[in-house]
Amino acid sequence: MKLAGKTAVITGAASGMGKAIAQLYAKEGANVVVADINNEAIDGVVNEITSNGGKAVGVLANVVKQEDVDNMINTAITSFGSLDILVNNAGIMDNFVPVGDVSDELWDRLMAVNLTGPFKAARSAINIMEKQETGGVIINNASVGGLFGTRGGAAYVASKHGLIGLTKNIAATYGTFGKVRANAIAPGGVKTNIGATITAPSELGFKALEAAGFSPMAEASQIAQVALFLASEDSSFVNGDVIKADGGWTAR
Repeated sequence: MKLAGKTAVITGAASGMGKAIAQLYAKEGANVVVADINNEAIDGVVNEITSNGGKAVGVLANVVKQEDVDNMINTAITSFGSLDILVNNAGIMDNFVPVGDVSDELWDRLMAVNLTGPFKAARSAINIMEKQETGGVIINNASVGGLFGTRGGAAYVASKHGLIGLTKNIAATYGTFGKVRANAIAPGGVKTNIGATITAPSELGFKALEAAGFSPMAEASQIAQVALFLASEDSSFVNGDVIKADGGWTAR
């Protein structure tokens, strides 16, 4: 029970990596706020957790909207009395579109979901965590696309680089001089439904990805184990780091 008594808010928690993290956190004793834009899928995850003896509540939340973010964070406090862990997991991809072909709409949407949403959630969470005696932990689910140039399109890569920068800034300020640690996970390929959103990959963008070689595919549960480590006291001296979980893809 590495997270006994802790309360965790997880975005994009109704499927994929977010669902796996929510299930594992609950198994390890955490009270879980399952946040997502898919209401029906939220209920399924909450029911699965509670039927296995865990504690969870669901909240419909679009991370782009400040009022939804505030409601998501407040749900943790009103339901469980604290906010100890925030996992910014919600994210979208961009069909590997290179910069010359990126529309304003695509750019703005990727930035809103992948970077501005986590910023808004972190801002709300930090202002609560800093007032708690035990502080808190923020985990941002980034990507190897946040470390390299060809693991996504221009908007995706830029948003994930930005998310890693945001993580390090939180760590260097609140983690060093306050009570909130922050770290990022940089997964490679993961078997989730996000792949279904790659409907019409750019020929040039996909060519660049092919040149880098294709990633081994992780199970969502394998990424959840990294998120558990970063949320627990096992990582109490880990702050401002980016843990790659790509099966050695970028080591080649």
